Amino acid sequence: MNLISQVSVAPPWLWLGFSIGVLVLLIVDLCMFGKGSEKVSRKAALLESGLWIAVALVFNLWFASQYGKDLGVEFLTGYLVEKSLSVDNLFIILLIFGSLKIPAQYQHRVLFWGVLGAIVFRAFFIIVGAHLLNLFHWILYVFGGILLITAVKFLFNSDDKSDVKDSWALRVVKRFVPSTDTIKSKAFFVVENGVKKATPLFLALVLIEVTDLVFAVDSIPAVFAVTQDAFVAFASNILAILGLRALYFVLADGVAELRYLKPGLAAVLAFIGAKMLLIDFFKIPSWVSLLVIFSILLTAGLSSWYVSRLEQRRRVRDETI
Repeated sequence: MNLISQVSVAPPWLWLGFSIGVLVLLIVDLCMFGKGSEKVSRKAALLESGLWIAVALVFNLWFASQYGKDLGVEFLTGYLVEKSLSVDNLFIILLIFGSLKIPAQYQHRVLFWGVLGAIVFRAFFIIVGAHLLNLFHWILYVFGGILLITAVKFLFNSDDKSDVKDSWALRVVKRFVPSTDTIKSKAFFVVENGVKKATPLFLALVLIEVTDLVFAVDSIPAVFAVTQDAFVAFASNILAILGLRALYFVLADGVAELRYLKPGLAAVLAFIGAKMLLIDFFKIPSWVSLLVIFSILLTAGLSSWYVSRLEQRRRVRDETI
């Protein structure tokens, strides 16, 4: 309890209550949207995504009313940053499902357990990161440097289109765990000729968890550039991750059209990285950070939409000629 009071204004009961609430919401979500083995419809995914966003905003308003407007703005900014980084994560998830040929009706199950694992990992990293920041102020500069390097990487590195079957994580798993390429049900393991084997669903789950660990290298420093309160970092991250599965089914067909997402994210990460490096010389107010980040993401989204519509109209015009 002493550790919690050192890294956050939130009391222990709020940490416990929030964690229990997340668990309950996950169970409700699985019961409402995870029944059977049918493909999740776009309508259901939109409803689910809207519900998760509503939950996050309602909690944000309550938290701001209880612990102050500044922390409320930090919460909303952290949520927005993590949500935008999660959209970039969808590119990799699409690649994983496509490479391993995971049927659409089983993707929801894989993503559910993937999100659950991501929550556990993020909670651990955020609490450890907050404690380290409390002990060693200079880690802020390390985090700021990581974000600037990541921003440059986002600008110049295109999405990897290679087959994920060649990834090191998959090779390690297959070396120690017998596997099969057959998918006959939603099971992660099946018995073939008396041998228990991992199905492609389990292999996809492993890759998604490894991918989230890689993305955590970006998102954890990013959220600590927005806030140094451990609970704000934890809760905003978790609520953004909870909506990732629904967001996948909403954007799966159109995520490739978000052509300016990476430049937008590069600008966001560069801004918050610079903010972190300058924190001892010039403190940027939380509301300014929120306005800048929202403006960058809105510009990237609208630009992607506008260019896609122009190309679509051009294709239609060319076909009619």
